[in-house]
This record gives sequence, C-alpha cells and structure tokens, in this order.
Amino acid sequence: MHTKVLMVDVDGVIVRHPHPEGWAANLERDLGLSKKALQEGFFRRHWGDVVHGRASLRDRLEASLAVIAPHLSAETLISYWFANDAFIDKDLYEQLSHLRSVGVEMHLATVQEHERAAYTWDVMALKSLFSAIHYAAEIGICKPHHEFYKEISRRVSAERIFFIDDSAPNVKAARDCGWRAELWEPGASLADLFPDLLSA
Repeated sequence: MHTKVLMVDVDGVIVRHPHPEGWAANLERDLGLSKKALQEGFFRRHWGDVVHGRASLRDRLEASLAVIAPHLSAETLISYWFANDAFIDKDLYEQLSHLRSVGVEMHLATVQEHERAAYTWDVMALKSLFSAIHYAAEIGICKPHHEFYKEISRRVSAERIFFIDDSAPNVKAARDCGWRAELWEPGASLADLFPDLLSA
C-alpha cells in the first residue's frame, strides 16, 4: 500500500492555456468556426454524453459539424483542439517531478472524454510523470459528484489521498469524500499547500 498518493487535475492545473479564452481563442480565424456555434451546436447538445462515456467524441462532433461547419472534418477540429490545448505548467511539472523522485506516487483525476485522455497520457507524455489517469468518461461520472472520488478511492491503495484542483466545488467534494484537497492557483507551492505530504 502506498501511504500517500497525490491526485492532480488536468485542465487549469498541470495543463494551463496561456490565453484567457483557451484553445478556441483563434478558432474562427484559423478554421472558420465561431466559438459560439461550436458551443451551441456541439458542447451544449452533446458534451454531457461524450464526457460521461455514453457517446463517441468523433461521432457526435462529425454530426454537429455537418450542420454548423460542413467545411470542417471532426479529425481536423480534434487535431486543432488537442494541439492547442497542450500547454504544460512547467513550474508545477518541476515540483511534481521532485515529489516523484522522492517516492510520492501521483495520479491524474480529471474530467475528460476518451480521446483527449489518451492524448494527454500518450502524446503529451504525462504517463512519464504519473502512475495512472482516472477520468470521467472511463468512470462514467464527472466531478464534483461524490461517486467520482469514491470510485477512485476504491481503485487506489492509499491511507491518504491529497488532491489539487482549480475548482472550489471540486475541492469541497473531494474533502467531503475524505481527501486532503486544496484549491490550486498558478505559481503556488505544493510544499506550502501540503507540508505533511513528505513527512513520515
């Protein structure tokens, strides 16, 4: 059993876009698709099913694009999305690398669908730093639902689970489920947030 495990959120934490509008900031300029059309035609109608693992990202996106942007393929948009949403926070990465080097086991706990979860794990190579990824489409439940955290707790053999996330509701839910959770802000120190993480 690992006595302590650190869970890390992906978007807004280990992966953080430098532009306040995120990966779609230049979507209309680059691909001729407005953010509003994508939000209303795809995310609002289909994202719930996709992120809970009930539908394929590619299938639902292809159907949506046929209506809102017939000049675009799902493959083109997915490639653009993933490549433009792959900015790793170097400072946090270095802190996590140090923790790993001294024996702290780390996992990702994130709201993702299957394809981007695989992309962050394999293409962005977060598998080189983390031992496992736990994500919404695989579990079938999103944060901040308590069952998301409870399911991960059942999977992970640890006496204590530490967790960082940039969403206050997610942090509260994790605490409700017995995790030691703190709200993450860019530039924060893990040593300050969790002074007992490396203690005996």
